[in-house]
Amino acid sequence: QVQLVESGGGSVQTGGSLKLSCTASGRPFSDYAAGWFRQAPGKEREFVAAVAWRGDRTYYADAVQGRFTISRDNAKNIMNLQMNSLESEDTAVYYCAATASWNWEVEKDSDYPYWGQGTQVTVSS
Repeated sequence: QVQLVESGGGSVQTGGSLKLSCTASGRPFSDYAAGWFRQAPGKEREFVAAVAWRGDRTYYADAVQGRFTISRDNAKNIMNLQMNSLESEDTAVYYCAATASWNWEVEKDSDYPYWGQGTQVTVSS
């Protein structure tokens, strides 16, 4: 099975940018569709973005559409989330997740069996 490790979180001011990375190991990353979820304090985990196996299809939550960009490099076993124009509402722990299932609902966190440990993103004014 695949192991996932996030990196790149931190603190940034409103309007700033951060780039998160998710590095996969254990199995070829190309065997998995993958995505990002986030969980803010006191809130449920929510879908952020996802990318299909070859990176040819991407999906975004309405809240981040136009501000965030998801990408992957299967040769390097890495997935990135470029976050621009950050808002205080983006403050959360961000998790990368992966699934090998072909019957995969993009926004459904229970469809992703593999998860990283999370990385904190804090946006302040």
